[in-house]
Amino acid sequence: MSVRINIPHEWRHHTKDHTIVEVRGDTVGQCLNDLVRQFPRIELGLFDKEGKLQNYVSIYINRESSYPEVMTMPVKDGDEIDMVIMIGGG
Repeated sequence: MSVRINIPHEWRHHTKDHTIVEVRGDTVGQCLNDLVRQFPRIELGLFDKEGKLQNYVSIYINRESSYPEVMTMPVKDGDEIDMVIMIGGG
């Protein structure tokens, strides 16, 4: 199974400037873990010290929100995952 992850501009330096990375997995969590396996430095941006997805990262599958089942949301061959980094301010 092949799923494509669209890499946000802010993290492309972790993926050797790849804008899209092909990963494998049956769930979003498995796909993100495969992304980390391929590009270990991206883990610090994606996950906190307990291994939970950072609260400033939103995940979309085929442009649909995966909230609240983010890590367990199933994916299938040909799906696209978008990682959106939320920015705060005020």
